[in-house]
Amino acid sequence: MAITLLPTNAYLQQLPPKEVMHFTQFWTSLNTNARISDKWSILADFHMRRNNFLKEPGFYLIRTGAAFRLRPNLAIAAGYAHLWSAGEKIGRNYYFLNENRIYEQAIMTHPVGKINMLHRFRNEQRWIEYTVNGTPSGDFLFSNRVRYLLSLRIPLSDNPKYPQLVLADEIMLHFGEAVTHSNFEQNRIFAGFNQPVSNSLSFDIGYMYIYQLRINGYQYNASNVLRLFFYYNPNWKKQKHDHAKVNIHAYD
Repeated sequence: MAITLLPTNAYLQQLPPKEVMHFTQFWTSLNTNARISDKWSILADFHMRRNNFLKEPGFYLIRTGAAFRLRPNLAIAAGYAHLWSAGEKIGRNYYFLNENRIYEQAIMTHPVGKINMLHRFRNEQRWIEYTVNGTPSGDFLFSNRVRYLLSLRIPLSDNPKYPQLVLADEIMLHFGEAVTHSNFEQNRIFAGFNQPVSNSLSFDIGYMYIYQLRINGYQYNASNVLRLFFYYNPNWKKQKHDHAKVNIHAYD
């Protein structure tokens, strides 16, 4: 969502009444975690969001990085992401604003009975291009965003080829010069199913609800999202035996 630079004197004295804007969106992505050794993995993601379901562009994001396993169920990672966010339509075309991110994260998984729980803590340093009078400025505002994701994967059968129920919630807080009203940024709730395709490929599909406070401090986005994410987790590390079997799960 485009950021517009706002005056900071009289505007900050009193905000307009709260407004909630409703959207329908479609999100899809390919999320790759390629194992290259016992400890190291390469991360590479591509995300696409469409507004009004499929009608209008939302954003495109590429993200890469490297992950290091501290323990079998605990990994840390860091990397870079670039986002192109669609602004207003001018004539037949949309303009796009740039965002650069550096991120650090830690992921921990553990079972609770048959349920697999995942905790992800992510910190993002964001440089976000803003508009002035409806035009991209070429300048950037900095903010730091902290994210916590809790995800539950619940088997529906003892057969590993059957789908699993996925329930998740992610809360995001941000800080910095672009944040003048509230540290709350957004909350995402997801419910759907994860379907394994092979040892290295799976996908999940389901419904996600997003409640987001815009940077102006009084407008909220309430988005109903159809989400389709693919997870590709190949094992590229050298094997002692050519026919050794590999079983990598989406959230390893």
